[in-house]
Amino acid sequence: MKLFPESASHQLEFDKIKELLAAHCRSEYALRRAFELRIHTHKKFIEPQLLQTHEYKLLFENHLYFPDDAVLNLSKELKLLSIEASILSGEQFLQIKKLANAIQQIFRWFSPDRKVAYPSLALIIEQTYFEKTIPRLIDEILDEYGIVKDSASEKLASIRMSLYKKRTELKRVFDRIVSKLKKQGYLTDIEESFMNGRKVLAVFAEQKRMVKGILHGESDSRRTSFIEPEETTHLNNDIFSLENEERKEVNIILQKLTSKIRVYHSLLSVYHEIIGEYDFIRAKSRLALDYHGNLPALHDKAIVHLKNAVHPLLFIYNEKLKKPTIPVNVSLDEKNRILVISGPNAGGKTVTLKTVGLLQMMVQSGLLVSCDKDSEFGIFKQLMIHIGDTQSLEFELSTYSSHLINMKYFMENANGKTLFFIDELGSGSDPNLGGAFAEVIMEELAKKHAFGIVTTHYLNLKVMANKVNGIINGAMAFDEKNLKPLYQLALGKPGSSYTFSIAERIGLSQNLIEKARKLVDENHFSLDKLLNSTEQDMQQIQSEKKKLDILLKENEKLQKEMQYVIQKEKHKQQVELLKEQNQINEAKFVYLKEMDRKLKSILLEWKKTDDKSKVIKMMQALLFKQPEKQILQKKQKKIDSKYIEINEAVKQGDKVMMIANRQVGIVTEMRGKKAVVQVGAIPITVSISDLKVVIDKVLVEGEEK
Repeated sequence: MKLFPESASHQLEFDKIKELLAAHCRSEYALRRAFELRIHTHKKFIEPQLLQTHEYKLLFENHLYFPDDAVLNLSKELKLLSIEASILSGEQFLQIKKLANAIQQIFRWFSPDRKVAYPSLALIIEQTYFEKTIPRLIDEILDEYGIVKDSASEKLASIRMSLYKKRTELKRVFDRIVSKLKKQGYLTDIEESFMNGRKVLAVFAEQKRMVKGILHGESDSRRTSFIEPEETTHLNNDIFSLENEERKEVNIILQKLTSKIRVYHSLLSVYHEIIGEYDFIRAKSRLALDYHGNLPALHDKAIVHLKNAVHPLLFIYNEKLKKPTIPVNVSLDEKNRILVISGPNAGGKTVTLKTVGLLQMMVQSGLLVSCDKDSEFGIFKQLMIHIGDTQSLEFELSTYSSHLINMKYFMENANGKTLFFIDELGSGSDPNLGGAFAEVIMEELAKKHAFGIVTTHYLNLKVMANKVNGIINGAMAFDEKNLKPLYQLALGKPGSSYTFSIAERIGLSQNLIEKARKLVDENHFSLDKLLNSTEQDMQQIQSEKKKLDILLKENEKLQKEMQYVIQKEKHKQQVELLKEQNQINEAKFVYLKEMDRKLKSILLEWKKTDDKSKVIKMMQALLFKQPEKQILQKKQKKIDSKYIEINEAVKQGDKVMMIANRQVGIVTEMRGKKAVVQVGAIPITVSISDLKVVIDKVLVEGEEK
């Protein structure tokens, strides 16, 4: 993106965003990417970066692990690897192996399901592969501490075996000498030491001529002499020679290993970039969590549609102070391209302007933005800004001259892919003349189809916004009663500067205020007063709307609670009905069990007795004694205790008893010769002839009294 002026990034505080991003980076690669953050102008570059950051943010939010723990800065090692005849040390090879292992973990993490769930993150490794030969080659030569293994070559194994034998022999001979000289009292308390890589005796200085050998040095106090015994000189020489051979052989082995790994230099460089790229994406997602950043919709056209947008730096600052940040809603499209924001000073006009500008720069650099998910961003090729006093002492330009030079650049270079921001358009000059130029500038930018936001106190620009196609008004809300800005942007209407209201509230003399009012054009004063009144009315309407919304929500809550109570009551009635039916079934089961027992008893009696007629009578008495009759009799007793039958024709609304099962209900509907009886929650259709009208016994007894 082309920025004007060069300080635009600084004025919109994009450099502070880069500093916060850098603070989350762990690798040199990610740190470099953060400070060199590019603002792209093509969707094919922007969208993948946004999606990658969004997907990594989802990992954090879902508490999922991603294998990017390895923080590797191997630029020097990889550069050395690319040079012919270079040799990497064991420690450097361990870092190369760590890089290969880190990539292997990432490849393993991306299972088929995760590739589907996180396609943009998986895209980073799509064009490469994991080469298992790299760690295998290193493991064949080096151990876990980066030391060349004995098995790396036959010669090295032979040298180390010889070294082991010589050192063992040296220790045996040396220990014998130490034991002998210690008894003679020639050795100091430390007894032995190493000097110049050789094992020496710590001998009292006055006894040094008593020990045959090579003097290697003395202590600082000159009380101790360090002597290599004559008997161990040849062993030390052999060991020194073997150690030199070992170093040469190790060097040859590492050189060969370096040559083998050099073949994979390009692949390892790709691995290093991948690890750094994931670290960079991680840093972007961490930063997004700091200001509650979201993934917006991205369009390959000029559009700005922000919902509940906040300035990310202001949000982070307020979060630390536990203060709320008031969001703004801004919409710019082909129909309404330029927004003119008016309102009192310190009301949030400049913050709104900077919020839109900063978020646009952030989204085009692949950063998530502090607004709702359903916000929409277009892509702009140019971003121009004019904020604050740009007076130039060097070129002896006044504030207004500097302002006009910038406006000249805006008008000459703006087009349909330009997003501009002008704070206090026309300021620094005579209000009438400055206002006239401001109108011309606005008209010209509108003709160029440029998108932008302008803040102003000029009344003529507020009036102009409703007349020129593509320009709309916006006002920062102000609480006139409490003399406090509300930091809320209302689109579609201009705002008052509240000049006289503020003067009255701070206690300025009424005489001075009235004198000032007389100096102001009556039409100008009337219009500002009208704007003032309209804005307060709108605030009142908004307040009433909020109260109404609360009442509607409470009403919905009560309605849901009522529905729940009704459903619960219906369920209770159904349970009671089922209980009653279960009791009937239980009674039937008990009866059948009893019948089975009695029938078996009669059968035994039949076999035993000769008087068959007696058994037949018992059988008849049992079979023709119907259980339903007993059950109905029990039910009838219950009904007789509660209700009285009356000999009246059945009609809608009557309380009736069903003769068949002795259940009582209410007649809700008459259907010819049938009636619908509501028994609990269940409606039952019954013939009228099977119904008897009943009344509550309590009511009858009450009337008699």
